[in-house]
Amino acid sequence: MNDNPRSITRKCMVQLEKMDIRLGKIHRNLSVPSLIEIAIHRKEGVFSLTGALSVKTGKFTGRSPDDRYIVDDNITHNSVDWGKINVPISQQKFEKIFRRMKKYVEGREFFVFDGYVGADIEIRLPIRVITDKAWHSFFATQIFIRPTMAELENFSPAFTLLSVNDFRAIPGVEGTRTETFIIISFGEKMVLIGSTSYAGEIKKAMFSVMNYLLPKKGVFPMHCSANVGVDGNTALFFGLSGTGKTTLSTDPERHLVGDDEHGWSDKGIFNFEGGCYAKCINLKKENEPEIWKAIRFGAVMENVIIKEGTREPDFGDGSLTENTRVVYPIEFIPGARTPSVAGHPKVIVFLTADAFGVMPPIAKLTQEGAMYHFMSGYTSKLAGTERGITEPKETFSQCFGAPFMPLHAKEYANMLGKKIAEHNTKVYLINTGWSGGPYGIGKRMNLKYTRAMVTAALNGDLEKVPFKHNDIFNLEIPTLCPGVPSTILDPSNTWADNDKYIMSAKRLAALFVNNFEKFGEISKEIRNAGPLL
Repeated sequence: MNDNPRSITRKCMVQLEKMDIRLGKIHRNLSVPSLIEIAIHRKEGVFSLTGALSVKTGKFTGRSPDDRYIVDDNITHNSVDWGKINVPISQQKFEKIFRRMKKYVEGREFFVFDGYVGADIEIRLPIRVITDKAWHSFFATQIFIRPTMAELENFSPAFTLLSVNDFRAIPGVEGTRTETFIIISFGEKMVLIGSTSYAGEIKKAMFSVMNYLLPKKGVFPMHCSANVGVDGNTALFFGLSGTGKTTLSTDPERHLVGDDEHGWSDKGIFNFEGGCYAKCINLKKENEPEIWKAIRFGAVMENVIIKEGTREPDFGDGSLTENTRVVYPIEFIPGARTPSVAGHPKVIVFLTADAFGVMPPIAKLTQEGAMYHFMSGYTSKLAGTERGITEPKETFSQCFGAPFMPLHAKEYANMLGKKIAEHNTKVYLINTGWSGGPYGIGKRMNLKYTRAMVTAALNGDLEKVPFKHNDIFNLEIPTLCPGVPSTILDPSNTWADNDKYIMSAKRLAALFVNNFEKFGEISKEIRNAGPLL
């Protein structure tokens, strides 16, 4: 994209002034080379040997989910699923923070990205991202959908995000827990972010906005990656960060639609984004060649250690964080779909990284089973994904994305169940976690075997093999899978002590049952599709 003519930038300034945001100077939708040049000049980052810009995000190297708020107003009061995840903040507190932010930014230099969330032009959301760092604008440029010059001429955002890294809230006085905050106001159509430089907050804030708005339009929003085969068959991969969504959807034999966030409408699926946000820790060319090659000029690496002298990235070094990341436009992946839209999915894969090592590597789910496991969203949070997580910890994140889901899990699950029934979609649960014992004793599931299981699910091979019932988890597991040793398909076979396996498996099953109680009244068919004690 070429840098904007002054007349278009002036229109943007006028729009901001109507919101009483009076910036001194703005750089609007600068080209990637320009943003990189400015970021280097301002010492926000350095070039790596790969050509990618390398930055550090400061003390926050992951999201701050406990510092995220939604304004409780007449729009959200009776629709948001309020609680520990969706924490309310009053309209008055929001306005107090916003007034101080507007005063704080007055006359200062900022960067503006105008673009879209959503590859479906009939559904997409026009957004404006205002940041005080050039590399954050670079991030927004590569992760969201970039507009044409013609679209920029009369651009009017439906949602505005203002991120000021060195602006701090006043805890207690302004209703926040700490100085850090991510506040979404659906009434004002604003997102405010302060006192964090972790760029993932920008991406996930807009995901949360879409997850609230789209169901009202009959569109199912999903925290999933997606790809499509040469035969046109679409597949979805649900899972929390670190479970393999990006890795498994980036398949040289299939075309990537998107690696993280999608909508499912009456026409099919569409990517929310225009880029990918992949984990870098322990990245190897032989395991993930497409992602490896995407780390070049035009990409942004976060918190990756750069070797002195050579400027070579050390992907095995997690000394800053295990949550090292890279952002790149989706077209950096060979064969990626642009625009990022596809038909209705034939197969859905739920991914979990079970640190206990007791979940089967793959299981087939019924419609009710899919709704149960979707609502449960079990996995183990991996080190570095969030502040304070230093080793795997079991968690149940409803809809495989609880921090970003403003509505009750039942609403999203009902949309999923309807879509599965309408399109006869097959659903599988795949464990990318540990085998042969828990974390520290067993080993992480071999990626080669996981890929073979995914392939068998997508090409229909698993429809031709016998299954057996796992009584503890109430799951149907295959006894055969091409390219996978049959002994590992039943996790009890991989433990040295079967009694310890049973005890550990029953403990996890009990956690499933206890977690599901939080959903209140759920149909017997769905509840009975999960583990039964």
